[in-house]
Amino acid sequence: MPQDLMRYDQLAQNALRGVVREALRKVERGGLPGEHHFYIAFNTKFAGVNIGERLAQRYPREMTIVLQHQFWNLNVSDERFEVELSFDNIPEKLTIPFNAVKGFLDPAVQFGLQFEAVAESEGEAERPKPQEVKPEAGAEASGGEAPKVVSLDSFRKK
Repeated sequence: MPQDLMRYDQLAQNALRGVVREALRKVERGGLPGEHHFYIAFNTKFAGVNIGERLAQRYPREMTIVLQHQFWNLNVSDERFEVELSFDNIPEKLTIPFNAVKGFLDPAVQFGLQFEAVAESEGEAERPKPQEVKPEAGAEASGGEAPKVVSLDSFRKK
């Protein structure tokens, strides 16, 4: 099989991360519409992630945040987003590069994306097995349908 020198897998990942970026930009401009809310899972060890020492100790590898009722000062740039959340009634400012995001879910419409991990040193994507992104216990979901998860592996030639 010919080698993919264009790295379409990375191009597609970047395009899908753009969906997350644009969704957050809409919220930044006008707040969450209707029943929409987001679960965002990310690699806490990724370069550029800033979550504070207390959270880094509690979540040494991965963390999922929920943007729903109580979040403040959402600021979205091309490469990252910043948001303030309360953890155990203690406000924390988080900075999360889009390349650190591992999953995105909007349970209100059962829409989800899962991303391949980006290796920080080489800029190459690791190849984990695809997994469905599901809301955590207590999350709201409508219709009882499984989230619509897009996995790039389904588009690759086997």
